[in-house]
Amino acid sequence: MSEAAARKAAARKAAFARRKPLFEQANAAQAGYLSEVLAGYRGVPLSGFMPIRTEIDPRPAMAEACAHGPVGVPVIMWPDHPLSFSRWTPETPMVAGTFGAMIPEHNDFFEPEIVIVPLLAFNRAGARLGYGGGFYDRTLAMLRARRATMAIGFAFAGQESDDVPLEDTDEPLDLIVTEAGVIEVA
Repeated sequence: MSEAAARKAAARKAAFARRKPLFEQANAAQAGYLSEVLAGYRGVPLSGFMPIRTEIDPRPAMAEACAHGPVGVPVIMWPDHPLSFSRWTPETPMVAGTFGAMIPEHNDFFEPEIVIVPLLAFNRAGARLGYGGGFYDRTLAMLRARRATMAIGFAFAGQESDDVPLEDTDEPLDLIVTEAGVIEVA
């Protein structure tokens, strides 16, 4: 394991441990600020995510956004490839996808212009520590090569960290939203 990989692995382990108690203390209003941010982008195609394990839950904000435009969720089609995004509503029949995240039973793919990104840790410069698969980095690079694409990191405020190891392929966040407020990327 390279030094960079070892550093990221240690940072991920610490971030998982930090996130668990934040998840256990979460309440139903955790997506309130995300709803406020998305209200400024009514009708813009966006993708959220289906929370797994101890991730913060964006679904209430996603459900509100469905009334104004297309909302989707990520679908892993192949290892080491960008994500695809399939339309979602709160009524969409869902099945278990790769890594246990729920995906639509029947896919209706589109490309979002806003991607709500899950994460393990972030800093105020827009750096994000993900899970190590590189799916969001590949996806954001692909989408940004085609058109302006906004990446909104959505996490608990306590996931902020000064230790977010980066590699050249890591795509930055444009904005970070937590249950405690909105963080403009410096």
